[in-house]
Amino acid sequence: MSKLQKMLLAVALTSSIATAASAAGTNEPAGSETAKPMSSAEIYQLYNQKSWMWKAGAGYFSTKARRFTAWSRESGSPSFGTGRWFITETGKLCFNADWHAKTGTATAITCFSHRKKGGLIYQKREPDGEWYVFKSAPAQATDEFAKLRHGDYASSQLGRIEASVSRAK
Repeated sequence: MSKLQKMLLAVALTSSIATAASAAGTNEPAGSETAKPMSSAEIYQLYNQKSWMWKAGAGYFSTKARRFTAWSRESGSPSFGTGRWFITETGKLCFNADWHAKTGTATAITCFSHRKKGGLIYQKREPDGEWYVFKSAPAQATDEFAKLRHGDYASSQLGRIEASVSRAK
């Protein structure tokens, strides 16, 4: 697999993670420009030991060795990722994962910036996503934040997805 093919694979596999960002439109939400970056501790509290439930998959942020595991069936194509998650001093949550699909394996670093103003939390996918309300004040059932669930909801499907991808190679 060429370097370009690997890069395209990584971009495709991580695209399902940012569905809310793409749906947010091109207008920056009012107040996001004056919101302050969240601290490392705040972001840690937001994600540790939680699964981010996606339309066709899930990613789990384990506190043990900051392990990140995820699976997806975006567009009906099974894939999975394993790696580590980390938090930057500038308010970003990132995960560095090896993504595996029937077409091959590629490494990708995916980052999301976070800002806070009062009880509102804004998020955007880096480097070129749009800011959107991640958590309203008070929180709403339609917030992306509502897709964070305490516990590991990724591992139960990971083995099946991994077996499916491995059989196809």
